[in-house]
Amino acid sequence: MSIKRRDFLKLAGLQVGMLAACRSAPPAFIPPGPLPPMPEPRPTRRGSTADVIVVGAGAFGGWTAYHLQALGLKVMLVDAYGPGNSRSTSGDETRGVRSSYGDRTGAQAEQWMRWARLAMQRWLEWDAEWQKQLKTQLFYPTGDVIMRKEEENFTKRTRELWQKLGVAHEALNVDELRKRWQIFNTDDVNVVLYEPDAGVVRARRACEAVAEVFRSRGGDIRIAHAWPGAQTGGKLDHLVLSSNETVSAGTYVFACGPWLPKIFPDLLGRVIRTPLGHVFYFATPPADARFTFPNCPSWNYPGVTGWASLLPDNRGFRVRTSGDRLYDPDYSTRWVPEKALKETRTFVRDHFPILADAPINETRACHYEFSSTRNFIIDVHPGLSNVWITGGGSAEAFKFGPVLGDYIAKRVKGDAGDPKLDQTFKLPKEQPKT
Repeated sequence: MSIKRRDFLKLAGLQVGMLAACRSAPPAFIPPGPLPPMPEPRPTRRGSTADVIVVGAGAFGGWTAYHLQALGLKVMLVDAYGPGNSRSTSGDETRGVRSSYGDRTGAQAEQWMRWARLAMQRWLEWDAEWQKQLKTQLFYPTGDVIMRKEEENFTKRTRELWQKLGVAHEALNVDELRKRWQIFNTDDVNVVLYEPDAGVVRARRACEAVAEVFRSRGGDIRIAHAWPGAQTGGKLDHLVLSSNETVSAGTYVFACGPWLPKIFPDLLGRVIRTPLGHVFYFATPPADARFTFPNCPSWNYPGVTGWASLLPDNRGFRVRTSGDRLYDPDYSTRWVPEKALKETRTFVRDHFPILADAPINETRACHYEFSSTRNFIIDVHPGLSNVWITGGGSAEAFKFGPVLGDYIAKRVKGDAGDPKLDQTFKLPKEQPKT
């Protein structure tokens, strides 16, 4: 979809737009609110062609490019800042992989649970195939502990679905929880569920690893901003890159995370919101291995999750708190606000008293992309028959990467898929829930 001048000027009157091809200095700050559109640079030369161009090298895009290539297609992967970059949703150090989705409604809960279990298997398979060659382990089977003060619909429904699908799990009493892991304060814990196969993935390294395997097999990777160019007969003709060249393909897949509402503001500006979530890595106590893999599981309290520090680099004990206001992903400041720090400190003192005064090694601030359906978006652009839109990860997509990429690649190549499942991934039309 090409942005017309009159549309850009209309939106620019509301807030500052993104710079075209970096030709002038960026503004110091872009206030929260609806994301501005992405204006087009002026191409000066025509570049390469491919069967498919994937825009975005995160969990959606990187794995989709990898699987499209495995299907025998010539694929180009374009990313504005590079695979695993710090502005991307997939650019944090780690991401959890668990299948406890009893809080999801209807068929989505069971579908996500099945996909999460399959993803765990595929993360293990990736390490079995590539860990030695790439010299990095991606998946760490930590297990995952859910702790609640009392039984909730989430815990009840999760346990029912685990039983239905034959998922290995345990319902622990508090004494057993204390026996296995002494780090938790269990004063307000009465319900405990444990999924032993769950784990943690090195997120940034995973994006880099998938991109490197894709490149080593002949894939074309470009680090550049990309804009939809001209369209003819209901199809997109080409992309314009910030290198001032055009690139073209038979099919285009936009997997741009929080940038999707900027690229397609009319289509996605009201159905995807992009808050920032805050992550803290607390230094583990000297000579105390209880907070380090494999001695500590990932864990889940209401609204807060985290997990063990991973070896050999031991970046710290990870605590993730809830999201903040909406920001522009190109200009959002990743400095963690004092309020978030205080709230996280209070939480740690209450639930992990040994770490009450522990120093903080690192912090991260990562965008989420919540769709109004709280499900993924995998659909053809309604006005461009050769353009696929994939995103709306809703804070969960990274763990599904190996499965999502496989599914999207097959759909793009022409597999009709399961009509009932495909319907759940249609572009939403309603305003996102807050």
